[in-house]
Amino acid sequence: MSNDIRVKKGLDIKLKGEAEKTFDQAKASNFYVLRPKDFHGVIPKLISKVGTKIKAGEPVFYDKSNESVKFVSPVSGEIIEIARGEKRKILSIKIQADKTDSYVENPVLNLETAKPQDVKALLLASGCWPFIKQRPYDVIANPNKEPKAIFISAHASAPLAANYNYTLQGKEKELQAAVTALGKLTKGKVHVSVGKFGRSPMSDLSGISLHKVSGPHPSGNVGTQINKIDPINKGEVVWTINPQDLVIMGELLLTGKFNAERIVALVGSSIEKPRYFITKLGCEIATMIFDQGIEKDANVRIISGNILSGQQVKPDGYLDYYSNTITVIPEGDDYEFFGWTTPVFNKISTSRALTFSWMFPNKKYDLNTNTNGEHRAFVTTGNYEEVFPLDIFPMQILKACMYNDLDEMEALGMYEVAPEDFALTEFICVSKQPHQEIIRKGLDVMLKEIG
Repeated sequence: MSNDIRVKKGLDIKLKGEAEKTFDQAKASNFYVLRPKDFHGVIPKLISKVGTKIKAGEPVFYDKSNESVKFVSPVSGEIIEIARGEKRKILSIKIQADKTDSYVENPVLNLETAKPQDVKALLLASGCWPFIKQRPYDVIANPNKEPKAIFISAHASAPLAANYNYTLQGKEKELQAAVTALGKLTKGKVHVSVGKFGRSPMSDLSGISLHKVSGPHPSGNVGTQINKIDPINKGEVVWTINPQDLVIMGELLLTGKFNAERIVALVGSSIEKPRYFITKLGCEIATMIFDQGIEKDANVRIISGNILSGQQVKPDGYLDYYSNTITVIPEGDDYEFFGWTTPVFNKISTSRALTFSWMFPNKKYDLNTNTNGEHRAFVTTGNYEEVFPLDIFPMQILKACMYNDLDEMEALGMYEVAPEDFALTEFICVSKQPHQEIIRKGLDVMLKEIG
């Protein structure tokens, strides 16, 4: 039996360039990159050096603050470059891949009889632990703390996001193995949320508490679901994990191999044929966009992740560790004559002042990256509350983060939120404030001062 969650507040941003439900094998990537910045808050300590031969699943570095948390290579090959920044900060580890992968052989557990400490030890040693994140703070989960519950969102509501109902097809065994293992690490429930409409491969898993979600974005955000199902109080911890990461974890538990394969949606109005690619974590972006007519000097923006919360990358960049979407849209570096003083028909807006998107709820738009304004002080409009479904005051918590009032941040619900929960308020912000950056800095201050 499932529980229904209906989200009323939010905004669906319908864009051109949705991926067709067809698979292609991405062109083999010659190089793969691990970037410590993908793992927020981690201070890397290298295990390997330039010239080291490694196998897929072999540790490359670990977290200096918690040596048990290891980060492994997605492929077998040779480390050919370690890029450093200021104060010798490690920026990236570049691996030249072998033609065929050889894997580290991890032990295979009997999940029916395995003890929690055995499951945790295997996930830490194999490199699967970084897939597990925690709230509060939206960082890699602390293995020394037990969560009150685990949340998995298999409902993607972000614009042009990969469809989990499609990408998880045929992976039921791996998903069940991962869910069974995670269930041993908490005395609480493993909450799985799926879309109310459509058939999810995760709907029939055993050992879960199933929730069916409906409503506009951000109904698919795990933060929205936590707020509706079991909100976080001070002193409590919950874990979250993405469904495609569950597949990697499940395959490791069943076979002992860390297979970093991922299905990635290549989407956006600048893509000639949006579709899905089978590739691996840390691969070259060019292996997926090479046949899309996008030149190195093309006036487009490539985003690793969804259009609201992803990271900008260059055409010769690499897929980040947690993304399953590559979005390519036109770069908005032009200026419009008379700007906001003319009627607007080709943009999305929550306001009805000279804008008409509310008249065409099913229209798909070809938007660029133009912010249509400049950074200014917060303007109180009440618009944030219209698209923010959490039981939290968005304007007040943003301001509390800006002046670092820890008591106020606690009282307003900072333990529940992550930057992605404010992506939609940032999108509609007339003040052009960087909401996600503000929340991230606020969480970092709390992590440092409160822990």
